[in-house]
Order: sequence, then structure tokens, then C-alpha cells
Amino acid sequence: MNKSYLNTLLASAFFCLATVISAKAQDVVIPIETKDNALVLQVTPDKLLNMVYFGSKLTDKNEYGAIAKMYNFSGTIGSYNNAYTSSGTRNLLEPAIAVTHADGNKSLDLKYVNHTVTKINDDVSLLSIKLKDSVYDFEVTLNYQTYYNEDVTEQWSVITHHEKKDVVLNKYASANLCIKAGGYWLKHYHGDWAQEMQPEEEALNHGIKTIDSKLGTRADLFEPPVFMVSLNKPAGEDEGEVMYGNLEWSGNFRIDFEVDPANNLRLIAGINNFAADYVLKPGVEFTTPKFVYTLSSKGKGEASRNLQSWARNYKIVDGNGPRLTLLNNWESTYFDFNEPKLAGLLKDTKKLGVDMFLLDDGWFGNKYPRNGDHAGLGDWQVNKAKLPNDIAYLVKEAKANDVKFGIWIEPEMVNPKSELYEKHPDWVIKQPQRPELYMRNQLVLDLTNPKVQDFVFGVVDDLFTKNPELAYIKWDCNSIIFNAYSAYEKNQSNFYTDYVFALYKVLDRVRAKYPKVPLMLCSGGGGRVDYGALKYFTEYWPSDDTEPVERIFIQWENSYFYPALTSSNHVTDWGKQPIKFRVDVAMMGKLGFDIVIGKLKPDELAFCQNAVATYKQFSDEIWHGDQYRLQNPRENDVASIMYVNPAKTSAIMFNYLVSTRYHAGSSAIKLKGLNPDKMYTLSELNVFPGRRSTIAEANYSGKFLMTVGVNPDVRDGRASVLIAVKETK
Repeated sequence: MNKSYLNTLLASAFFCLATVISAKAQDVVIPIETKDNALVLQVTPDKLLNMVYFGSKLTDKNEYGAIAKMYNFSGTIGSYNNAYTSSGTRNLLEPAIAVTHADGNKSLDLKYVNHTVTKINDDVSLLSIKLKDSVYDFEVTLNYQTYYNEDVTEQWSVITHHEKKDVVLNKYASANLCIKAGGYWLKHYHGDWAQEMQPEEEALNHGIKTIDSKLGTRADLFEPPVFMVSLNKPAGEDEGEVMYGNLEWSGNFRIDFEVDPANNLRLIAGINNFAADYVLKPGVEFTTPKFVYTLSSKGKGEASRNLQSWARNYKIVDGNGPRLTLLNNWESTYFDFNEPKLAGLLKDTKKLGVDMFLLDDGWFGNKYPRNGDHAGLGDWQVNKAKLPNDIAYLVKEAKANDVKFGIWIEPEMVNPKSELYEKHPDWVIKQPQRPELYMRNQLVLDLTNPKVQDFVFGVVDDLFTKNPELAYIKWDCNSIIFNAYSAYEKNQSNFYTDYVFALYKVLDRVRAKYPKVPLMLCSGGGGRVDYGALKYFTEYWPSDDTEPVERIFIQWENSYFYPALTSSNHVTDWGKQPIKFRVDVAMMGKLGFDIVIGKLKPDELAFCQNAVATYKQFSDEIWHGDQYRLQNPRENDVASIMYVNPAKTSAIMFNYLVSTRYHAGSSAIKLKGLNPDKMYTLSELNVFPGRRSTIAEANYSGKFLMTVGVNPDVRDGRASVLIAVKETK
């Protein structure tokens, strides 16, 4: 078979269903292409699978075969660019996979067998590459699922063996990339409760930089599994080459960035193998979580839009659908409420003009009433003292007020002071001979136990069975795992990994029975936000810090990786900013309120009502439009961001004063994403009652707005300004 014919065959395979290709190893070049990018794999004469290119797509696929000859991926100890680096044989760098075979041997040398291309639809293709050890009956299938139009790839591995006894997986990554550039700059995040998404950017030097989590659940609390790597120089918003990555896993993760002796960046992402050697039985398939990434040659903004578009189209529940605005009772009542008080809040919900009332923590527990966070968690019976007529009464009252009703749960957790803990101490994660350690006075239930899975699913199912018109669930998860030990799990080293698999089993059951019900992923703020969890949820809670200036920064950083309709932003009493500023900030995502409506002054209530109406008018732009970050709050007095509908006929621009310096304020800000040849009308939104806008309604060309810009007149006394941009009819 000549090389030209084989390349033609490979190209056509991307448009065929389940095409299996086995060829002479020295002839196989495997391009993985999206609209603008390509990742190229090549099989060497001795059947090693190497990654030889990651960058802009070439016009001629035949040229991919020449790339490996032009770049040096090798050093004095051999090749560094293996597509899934194994341990114990030729490789002496950080491995993607390390195993202990049934006979105790720790070597692994994976060789190419064949590959299969499956066309899922016009946009999505799956490449599966089978690798096998030449000595042991041990296989790995590498999977690359591409989303052509979005320039996004999901990568994962499936590991199996047919040895006589169990094999131990000592490391089992989802992806192993080898990238060639003149330099690498990593932007990643750290934080804690109410301090989420604090960015750091650093040049990567020789050696290994690792970001990881060892918290079990709420794994993102200190370090989220998201990052960006700029190639050759730090990328800007609209220029530079940058890769975004996100591990779709809601447990312990590990991402290694190794600059090797040949100056390649070797990136390995997957489940954290800390205290987690995985015992794999013969014939059982172990599927790693997906690692999703996108590459942009036009800066961070394009990379964000790639990932956001992919998430809306393929990952998030009802990603192209609507979201519910709401009023939450938490910060207005905390645990102190009863039916009359809640009935009043339901009337306030209608008065405000939002879609739904959300009842938060404190509605359950009888023997141990949930009157604080020390008791009752796990006892999901309605508290008869607070709600003598059950949840059904509140659902009925909500319907009478023409609003929907939602409720808070935290079914994965338990207070030691609860009936559940008394009846099932073996359901709790804890070391049998050590003192219990608590976070928010609670412990984590052992989801690896099928009975616990049934219990957690039952909490959700019981609520919907008894209340079919229940419209929304806020699903919290406040504790990390201390004293990791399962009374059910036989292999304790499997526990951390199996715990997350078990969580997904429960969520699969929930979504199978209730596929469209909105669910908020809370987790004490941004403690469990990743695309592994967001596969099951419609939205997430970025932080318990709702102070609006701080929220601008937190929401800004999340916007690099997640679309606006997933970000639950509530108006609260945190901070000293006026109600207009707080509402304007919360509108930059999925709008909610957590304030006492009865305490608002008449003009404040009128403003909120008008703002809700305005939000609904522009919700499609915010939820489903293209996002453009205009001015970074860390670099400017004024933060500015805008959302443009796909037709480029309507947009909304958010502007916030984030500096307290004397004379801080805005100058002209250039807009983005408009049609340069169309005319647009600009007008100010959310003007507070009794105030007059300083922005005169006027018409401008798209080219003028994107070349010269507009000054939103943000300054002291006008700290938040929203501007509508409408194509002139």
C-alpha cells in the first residue's frame, strides 16, 4: 500500500462509520482534525504510538507525515513524545500509566494494534486506538472524540487485561499530550471557601509542575481542575496561541506539566493516584474520566467561546434551553422559618417578578430538628413543627401565586446527631478506630455501598414522587473526606475512585427518571465544579462570597471555562454596594435574589422589578450568546464584558467600577463581536428610578464601535452601567 493511497484512506475514514484500520506500522499517520486545529499521531516502525503535532490544521494532510522528521522529540534516553507513556521499560520520564502485573512485574510497553474511526454525526467523530503489551495480556484503548465546529476534543482511555489474577493500576491517566513550542506559560487557580478562582500565571521551566486535589469530594476547594497554557508567549484576550483544559472528574485529580530535556511540554491529566492504587480484575474495563481541551490561535476569548459553545451543545443539561430566575430564603431566614413566613416569601416572589421560590436548608428532621447545622442532616422527613402541612402545601401556595417551587438537599452527607447515623453507622466514611473529623459538623456517606446509593437516589425520588410539580433542586455538598475508609469496599485503595463512580451512578439514575429538571450544583460554593458534574446539572454556585465586587472577579475567572447560563448569581446583602450594583453584577449569568423583599424601599423594589424584566428581555443573549471580555478587572479601573447573540443583531454590555482610586473611571471601551457593516443603536439599561442616563441614545456602525468604542461613563456615583446594543432597523 503506497503512502498517498493510505493518507487518502485515512482522510475518508473520518467520514465513514466504524472503520477499522490496521496497516504496516511505518505507514500509519493519524491526523485528528477539527475546524481549525490538528493533533497528529504517528506509528513508528516498531509500533510505538507517538504524538508529533498539535497546532493549526494544515491544508494538505499528506504533510503531517513529514512533521516528525522536522522536530526533535528525542534525547539521550530515547523518545519523549509517546502518546500514552507507560512505565518500567523504555520510558524514564513521568508516565501516564504504571501497573503491577499479576506476577508482580511492573513493566509495561504498549504497542499499536489498530484504530477505529466512528462518525457520530456531522460534527462529532470518535477515534479509538488499540494498544497492547507484547508480553502481558494487557490492553489500553485511547479515545479521542472531536467536536469539529467547536474545535474541542475529549480524550480518555479504557484499560483492561486478561491476566490470571488481579492487576494493580498504580497510575491511570486519561490523556498524555506532547506539545512543541518556544515556551510555555501556565495559568491555574487556587483558593478556599469564599475565595475561589484566584489566578496565578507562571512560566513553566524544566521539571514537573503538578496541580491536584486529595479532598475526595468537594475536590475543587483548593485547586480546580481547569487551566490554560499559552504557547511561545502569554496569550492575550484576542491574540496568541493558548490551550484550555478541564478534567471531567468530581474527585481527586492530578495534572502534570513536564518540560522535558528536549523542551517539549508533556501534559498528563487524570485521576489522582494518591492513595488510590486501583485493583483491576481480569476482563473488567476501567474507563478513565474524559479530559476536554481546546486550542485557539486567536487568544483566550476564542478559546472560551469554543468551550462554552461545546458545553451548551453537548455537555450541560438543557444547555440551549432557558433558566429559572428565583428568590431564595437562605439569607433572609436561615433556619428560622415556618409556613406563614414562607407563604409571605412566596407572595414576594410573585411581586418581584421572578419565576421560582427556593426553600433552602432547615426544612427537615423531627427527632433531631434541623434548626442549625449541628443536627438532622440525613433525616429527610419534613419537619412537622415548621411545616405541618408538608412540602405539598408550599408547592400549592407557589402555584396559587403563579410561581414555581424548588428545594435544597444535601443527600450525600450526615450529621452525627441524626437518626440516619444512629441506624446506619456503617454507611459513614470514617476510620473505625480514630476520632471523627467534621467539616460543617457533618460526615460523608459511603456511596460505594449500593444501599447508600439507593438511599441518596431515594431522597430525590421521594421528593418528586410526593410533589410532581417540584421544579428545581439545589444540591449541596459541604464536606470533604477525612479519615477515608469504607466499611463496604474490600480494596481500600479503590475507594477514592469508586466513590466518584458511585456518585455518577446515582446521578445517572436521577437524570434517567428526571431528565430535564433544573439542578444547581452547590458544594459550598465552587467546591465541585467540573464538566464531570455539570453533565448532570443545569448550573452551579460559583462561591458563597456574594459581595458584588468580589463576585465580579470570581465570575470573570469562571467565564474562561463555563458559559454564563451555568453561573448562579444571587443578589444578597453582602457588601456595601447599592442594590443597583448588586443586581447588575448578578445579571451577568443566571439571576437570583436572596434578600428580604419587604425591606426594600419603594424605588429599590421598582428597580428590581424593572431589572428582572430587562434580564428576561436580554436573557437569550446572556445564556446563549457569544461572550466577549472587553476589560479585565485586574488590569483596569473598570471591568467590562458583553454578550452578543449569534445573529449579531443584539448585545448587552456590562460595565463595573472595581477601583476606589481618586478619578477612577472609564474611557472609551472597544466592543467586539458585532457586524462591522451594520448600524447599531446604543441605550442604557437598568437606570435607577429618579436618575437620568448620561448615555444619549445614538447610532453607530459596528466598525466604529469595534475600532473606536464607546465610553459607558462608569465612575464614582455611576459604578455599574449596562448598555443595550441593537441593530438599527
